Amino acid sequence: MAEPLHIVLVEPEIPPNTGSIARLCGATDTILDLVHPLGFKVDDKHLKRAGLDYWPFVQINHWPNFETFLNDQQENTLHFLTTKTERLYTDVQFHPGDKLVFGKETKGLPEDLIKLYSDRCLTIPMSNNHIRSLNLAMSAGIVLYEALRQIRG
Repeated sequence: MAEPLHIVLVEPEIPPNTGSIARLCGATDTILDLVHPLGFKVDDKHLKRAGLDYWPFVQINHWPNFETFLNDQQENTLHFLTTKTERLYTDVQFHPGDKLVFGKETKGLPEDLIKLYSDRCLTIPMSNNHIRSLNLAMSAGIVLYEALRQIRG
């Protein structure tokens, strides 16, 4: 079996988003990487409610900080999702083991990281310029299922 994809949440702040993404990861055999600090406790009732009773089926890696996570990765497996790029997520060829990296809900990914990895940044297009971004869980689902479509067919 091919190496699983990863969804990486950098300092997530909203428990229901993380719970929904965990449920998505469980349903697709995708690994969830949580980069601390988290904006909630992992025993938060909203987090558990959003994930329902699927938590035993989710593989979760906890990272103490973003630097530690980045230092342990191969750069060519990283895809950073941001509204601050023009490159569409559909313009990339995804591979087994790739990591889809999402920033915190209120700030996204750090600006210096986006500049450093500009060639690895992707966005989801939106037609309405009045909407700044999509919900984190929805964004993760959109990009994950495109990656799965490419890899699994």
